[in-house]
Amino acid sequence: MPPRADLLPGTLDLLILKSVSLGTLHGYGVLLRIEQITGGALLVEQGALYPALFRLEHRGLLQSEWGVSENNRRAKYYRLTAAGRRALRAETESWNRLTAAMAAALRTRTGEV
Repeated sequence: MPPRADLLPGTLDLLILKSVSLGTLHGYGVLLRIEQITGGALLVEQGALYPALFRLEHRGLLQSEWGVSENNRRAKYYRLTAAGRRALRAETESWNRLTAAMAAALRTRTGEV
C-alpha cells in the first residue's frame, strides 16, 4: 500500500468529476474509484464525499438518478453533465499548470536564479 497523502483544499471536487467521467457511479462507487485511481494514496471520508456530490449536482456539474446497486440496494447514480465535462477540463488544465510550476520551483538549485 502506498503512503497516504492528504487531500489539498479544493481537490475533492476535481477527483469526483474525474471519477464520474470514467463512468456512471453511485456515491460509494465514487469513493472506491478515487481510491483506485490514486493508487490508494488518497482516501475520502463519506462525510466529505456526500456533501461534495450534493454541491456538484447543485452547480449542474453532475446529474443523478436512482437505481439499484450491484448488492441490490437503492442507490443514487451520478454522471457528468456537459458543464461538468467543461469544468473537469478547465480544472485539469489549471492543476497541470500548478503542478508544472511547483515542479520547476522545486527543481531549482542554488545559483540557478
